[in-house]
Amino acid sequence: MDEQTPSVLLQTPSWLLTQSAAHAGRIIGEAFAAGGARMYHFRLLATLVEFGPASQAALGRHTGIDRSDVVAALNELAADGYVDRTPDPEDGRRNIITLTASGRRQHKRLAALVAQAQDEIFAPLTPADRARLITLLGRLLAHHQTGS
Repeated sequence: MDEQTPSVLLQTPSWLLTQSAAHAGRIIGEAFAAGGARMYHFRLLATLVEFGPASQAALGRHTGIDRSDVVAALNELAADGYVDRTPDPEDGRRNIITLTASGRRQHKRLAALVAQAQDEIFAPLTPADRARLITLLGRLLAHHQTGS
């Protein structure tokens, strides 16, 4: 590792995680920029692919994106023809967001960019190491999301 970094930091998991996350964020950001998209776009499209049509509020809950950012990102996706907004027949004050065929294709393109970025980020890890890391990070995230 970096000879300029104090050894105590190199033995501190939170510091290592923060530094790794910064590099991962940069790599992912560059991948999305190359695809003319942003992470919010991918998160929203992936949610629609997995869960189907949803209200803007439900999309915010599924993705962890703030409501105002959901609206802005959906405006961009709608302008590109990736999603349709229609009034909710049960509540006219609410919109239902539906993925278009073009949106499904965009999701596949972005998923391929994410996969390439994952390969770059985690290049030094074996598939078993990656699986273990996913398990450990998932456990940490679940713990902190539930406030346990």
